[in-house]
Amino acid sequence: MELRDIEIFLTLSEELHFGRTAERLHVTQARVSQSIAKQERRIGGSLFRRTSRRVELTSIGARLYTELKPAYQQILTSTRTAAETARGIHGTLTIGTMGALYHILTTTNAEFRGRHPAAELDFVEIQPTAPFAELRSGEVDLALLWLPVRESDLTVGQVMSERPVVAMIGSGHPLAKRSSIRMEDFGDYEVPWSSRPLPKYYEEALIPFHTPSGRPVRRGTKVSTWQETLIAVSAGEVIQAIQAEAADYYPWPGVIYLPIDDAPMGRWAFVWRTDAETPLLRAYIESAGNVA
Repeated sequence: MELRDIEIFLTLSEELHFGRTAERLHVTQARVSQSIAKQERRIGGSLFRRTSRRVELTSIGARLYTELKPAYQQILTSTRTAAETARGIHGTLTIGTMGALYHILTTTNAEFRGRHPAAELDFVEIQPTAPFAELRSGEVDLALLWLPVRESDLTVGQVMSERPVVAMIGSGHPLAKRSSIRMEDFGDYEVPWSSRPLPKYYEEALIPFHTPSGRPVRRGTKVSTWQETLIAVSAGEVIQAIQAEAADYYPWPGVIYLPIDDAPMGRWAFVWRTDAETPLLRAYIESAGNVA
């Protein structure tokens, strides 16, 4: 079976309409009909059940589609990868980071550009309230996210930073007079609440739902961006457990950062869509590994 005939069969299986299939593949309806007839003769059975009103897969056709689709996708991926390898590493890799976290990639970026001068890097800001959105939409190829990430469609790679979480507190807040706090203190105050739903495990890694003794940690002001979080904290409305890098990059009027004596570790790692790994992406991950 030729690759074009496979493409026609798979497309007709999805469209269930000869006209739409022809239009989608930029061929004539006669070409579609001829291809399907040829495949049915080769197989010795009908792949589609046709009436004047509808087209539907037979049981043979449905099974063939289920088994053929992933194999066809693998052929396309392998062919594309081989072509990219033959041409060398080039193209543009778009990386998503949260705010100033871009700076911890400076050495990796220099390493990558030195090894692959034909490739380019672009950077897009990711909001903490929607950490996976740009990855899944394809807006970014690779994202630097805090861990853990337990998403079935995403792969977790190189850890780039590991430091204890700190507390972000308004300078007029009662806790601001202390030199450090403990995780149990979060049970006495409100913390921000993401305006967009986050996986519970992901939110809890940074802002627990319960203190170590089991007291609930109350959600207060809703925020949708990092700037809104800074504003809410500086106003004394909430306190926030945050990655230690925030203290490095975000000095803010009315905000202080305190150590948490029993803080969990905050870890940042690269994450990408499992089905969208390319030689360009792998080359960047390799550079990150060399630096780390």
